[in-house]
Amino acid sequence: MDINEILYLASIWVLPVLLAITMHEAAHGWAAWKLGDDTAKLQGRVTFNPLSHIDMFGTIILPGLLITLGGVLFGWAKPVPVNFSRLGHPRRDMMLVAAAGPAINIGLAVVSAIGLHFVQFLSPDAGEWAARNLINSINLNLLLAIFNMLPLPPLDGGRVAVGILPYKLAVQLAKLERYGLFILIGLIFILPMAGRELGIDLNIFRWLVGVPLEFLRGVLLNAVGLI
Repeated sequence: MDINEILYLASIWVLPVLLAITMHEAAHGWAAWKLGDDTAKLQGRVTFNPLSHIDMFGTIILPGLLITLGGVLFGWAKPVPVNFSRLGHPRRDMMLVAAAGPAINIGLAVVSAIGLHFVQFLSPDAGEWAARNLINSINLNLLLAIFNMLPLPPLDGGRVAVGILPYKLAVQLAKLERYGLFILIGLIFILPMAGRELGIDLNIFRWLVGVPLEFLRGVLLNAVGLI
């Protein structure tokens, strides 16, 4: 891959990635603020400025390397600080704060899909570039929404599950948060590698995220009249 290909690849991914991550994190902070905790607001995290949410390694370097190498898109942003004890109804509001991020990603995917109708009004080159950005935005936002709703702390779905489960089960699940990142790395990278060595398909990430993504993308494109 030469430098021109790398620059073009970056140009069709940078905007979708920054917008998806910025809106996701800002939504968490905004929801917490409106539900009684202004910690994120006071720390400048309820903003659409991507610089407030970017983690240099997790948001830029690692995803860039994985995209260039054709691997699984994986990364993270700076976590939004939330003091759950300051929320009006901590257990319920924790779920709402957690769900706000994936919800905004679904919204962005819908807007991006609708936007594909308008690329026809651009010049061929600009239209192709815009279409690639919008398609990447659809895929990325759906991926973020589905992935983050997996019921494993510290993912958003883990926090929602903690709020839904009976107290004793919720406590046990919450204890997994300190190991959550290591579990994810094992599921996404180590388990598939071990499966390839054994001749077994152990790509759990594809089963849990890839298959739902394909389904939701089909539903979305059909809903906006693209297929």
